[in-house]
Amino acid sequence: MRPFKGTISLDEARAIIERAIAPVTRVERVPLDRASGRVLAEPITSGADVPPFARAAMDGYAVRAQDTIGASRTTPRMLRRIEKAFTGQMPVHTVGAGNCIEIATGAPMPAGADAVVIVEDTDSDGDIVHVFAPVNAAQNIGRQGSDIQKGQTVLQPGTMLNASRVGSVAALGLTAVTVFEKPRVAILSTGNEIVEPGQPLAPGQIYDINRFTLTAVVNENGGLATPYRIAADTIEDLSRSVDECLEQDVLVFSGGSSVGERDLILDVITAKGEMLFHGIAVKPGKPTAFGRINDRLVFGMPGYPSSCLSNAHILLGPALRRIARLPHEIIRSLTLPLASRVTSVPGRHQFYTVRVENGLAVPAFKASGDITSMSKADGYIEIPAAVEAVDANELVEVKLF
Repeated sequence: MRPFKGTISLDEARAIIERAIAPVTRVERVPLDRASGRVLAEPITSGADVPPFARAAMDGYAVRAQDTIGASRTTPRMLRRIEKAFTGQMPVHTVGAGNCIEIATGAPMPAGADAVVIVEDTDSDGDIVHVFAPVNAAQNIGRQGSDIQKGQTVLQPGTMLNASRVGSVAALGLTAVTVFEKPRVAILSTGNEIVEPGQPLAPGQIYDINRFTLTAVVNENGGLATPYRIAADTIEDLSRSVDECLEQDVLVFSGGSSVGERDLILDVITAKGEMLFHGIAVKPGKPTAFGRINDRLVFGMPGYPSSCLSNAHILLGPALRRIARLPHEIIRSLTLPLASRVTSVPGRHQFYTVRVENGLAVPAFKASGDITSMSKADGYIEIPAAVEAVDANELVEVKLF
């Protein structure tokens, strides 16, 4: 056994990771229908007005505003309909004095007309239209370029694309955008006891959980996860596996980060690069490590599934978002009474999972090795290192998954 030489605080660990991060600089061109969630690498500038023509904003009649002056229910103005204008086609006729054109929402405005009377303020008798309310010039019209003007920068580099921003790009007629590449992340599970799901278990073996939870965290935070084969607890196999993983931008391994005599991967990392910290004063997840090999960042997660997933949410996810140039994740939270008393280990910042039931935060944590501590929880509460217990009915902030 090789006991921890010391642990650092969660804030210190976050600061060390932050200083080591370099946002990705590689770019790629992606089709617009796959661009949501990606970060723009180039400005988007409009080559035309949007909309490219003045259009009706309401169903009704395109008119000359001056022809509706004084219109009311008792003294309607009479206009002659000379055409029907629909979306996708330009009107043929010009609106002159005493005339109007029936028009659909979104249809191009005809020449000569400067307003639209909404259909609710009219009645018709054949081609004779009774107008019951006056309109002003430009009323109920969407002017050309009212949304986007030619030459306007619509989106700046560094903007994360969402549904509405993708829509604004589509409005310009573009079919692809240049975005920053996703950081490539190697996922490496270690340990003689770990077996791929689908294979039979021998005595003393367990299925690989962390490969799948880490892959989910990576993909949810802007990365592109690539799982590698499980590495055995030998220096030779671990060294070979680490070398393979270094073709990616970031290496995330689970298991082998504690203090047992077979926790050898830390020796491998140290021999190839440097370990920036090993051991954080948190629960679960104390045996978490972070280092780098050349310009590749290395995250060492505990082998126990709940510890691994907890620190992946807390440390790995935010780091990947910074590398991918994504904004900070917005964490939703609830303030609720705690259903029952919870104790904490002195000196360690604890992340304690809870369920939300009947307006209460119900403790859900079982053990670091139990994945259901996370899967059956709705979120977690944080217990600072200086706090040894949180009593029942005390209000706590539940940060939701």
